[in-house]
Amino acid sequence: MDPKRVKVRRKARLSWLQVVIHILGWLPLAWIIVDFLTANLTINPIQEVTQRLGRSAAYFLIASLACTPLNTLFGWREMLKRRRALGLYAFLYASLHALMFIGVDYGFSLNVLNEVLLTKPYALMGMTAFLILVPLAITSFKWFMKKMGRGWTSLHRLVYLAAVVDVAHYAWAKKGNLLTLSGDILKPLILGLLLILLLVLRIPVVRKWISGLRQRFKARGRPSPAR
Repeated sequence: MDPKRVKVRRKARLSWLQVVIHILGWLPLAWIIVDFLTANLTINPIQEVTQRLGRSAAYFLIASLACTPLNTLFGWREMLKRRRALGLYAFLYASLHALMFIGVDYGFSLNVLNEVLLTKPYALMGMTAFLILVPLAITSFKWFMKKMGRGWTSLHRLVYLAAVVDVAHYAWAKKGNLLTLSGDILKPLILGLLLILLLVLRIPVVRKWISGLRQRFKARGRPSPAR
């Protein structure tokens, strides 16, 4: 058999992780469609769909940021290859969330939208997070990576800012107060703490210490050479 054909087949073969990520990627949207067709979207379907799309965007964004820490902690290099897919799913749901908010909820009325953005901080935070994600999604492909060089890395560091702003948007949109720990704050609080943990695990000193610790544990598990 031609070695080139074998190589192409290996590249075309999906890993189990890719399959799982793509299934999970479309699951929230499929769930919304099923609930819509079965009239199971609560008494305020527009708000319900908008919120569910926003939550999905936040979850996938956090998942994309978890890839590097998972590799640092467990040496799971396969996760590094899945960051782009998770990030693009985050952008997909953020786009649908913004479309529902701007188009369906406010009918693409710029006057009303401007008023909302000026009077509701959570809306301004959400729009800011979305606008940060737009150039990241557009330039997420390998062609841009090669074309932009080091500038690509600098640009894509904005994903950390997008995640912080997005979690703040989510927390602000919920009817609760993080400062007094009152109201509906459980999900935003968990998401915020998880984001802080992931950002800490990305600090170079912390990453180096964890990698060294993992290597020492791995060395202990190896059998001693026969004498």
